[in-house]
Amino acid sequence: MIGLQMAFEMGIIDMEVYGDSKLIINQLLNIYEVKKDDLVLFFQHASDLLKDFESVTLNHIPRKENKMADALANLATTLALSEGETTNIPVCNQWILPSVDTIDHEDSNAITIATNTEKGWRTPLVEYFKHNKLRDDTCVV
Repeated sequence: MIGLQMAFEMGIIDMEVYGDSKLIINQLLNIYEVKKDDLVLFFQHASDLLKDFESVTLNHIPRKENKMADALANLATTLALSEGETTNIPVCNQWILPSVDTIDHEDSNAITIATNTEKGWRTPLVEYFKHNKLRDDTCVV
């Protein structure tokens, strides 16, 4: 996602993306659905970033061939510049978290837990089962 943000900030309009996760590539191509709830926001964020480009091609490349993808990216940067021309490539170090604004609060779940500190008739039973502890005022019959 950082790479997509950087490409957009650099003014790139046509994007060719290589990823070594077949699952993620196919999710972004809408071939597979995102089933894990904790990944939906990341999927939505990545999908929104992809919409910023005029054209995007998503390609899966196996992990063992990933070094080649890195080399191709570096080569493409080098070849795109004419002799003597230089460019700044921003490097960033940041957490990838979708914006809180993208969370649909109506669909969010909230859990309220109330605790009662009063000791009732169940308290000795709970203490016994949890800690094998009997009350001090018990008598043996």
